Amino acid sequence: MNAREPQPADAMDAFHHRNLPHLLLYAREALMAHFRPVLNEAGVTEQQWRVLRTLSESGPMEPNQIARTCQILSPSLTRMLAGMEASGLIRRERLDADQRRQEISLTRKSETLIARMRPAVDEKYRQLEATIGRDLLERLYRDLDQATELVRHVPK
Repeated sequence: MNAREPQPADAMDAFHHRNLPHLLLYAREALMAHFRPVLNEAGVTEQQWRVLRTLSESGPMEPNQIARTCQILSPSLTRMLAGMEASGLIRRERLDADQRRQEISLTRKSETLIARMRPAVDEKYRQLEATIGRDLLERLYRDLDQATELVRHVPK
């Protein structure tokens, strides 16, 4: 008996939905292509920018909160925070209530950097809004927030 060779999937085997994770990654890359020049000019990586922007919007946080909020794996975040601290972009402080815990906050240097970057970042958002329209942009924010919240509650 000959072993049957794998056959290409026919229409009956096709997926019934578009690849949403892939589509979201593609959309992220399309957007980041517009923001990378701003980040490069400022000398920060995408991950560092996520941390800086999150801390500027939310205030001081513990590393595990930053990892979760910024979607950065803890080992990578640990190395990155060490580099950011060495370059004066963040400050680590032990919590009085529990010396094993630490809080990460912005420094004067990072606040100045963010203030310098803000006009260019805002301009990129103005360009995005001019391209896709305010209604679509607002709908994307709303729909992505809603979808993320709903998907969080789906059993894994």
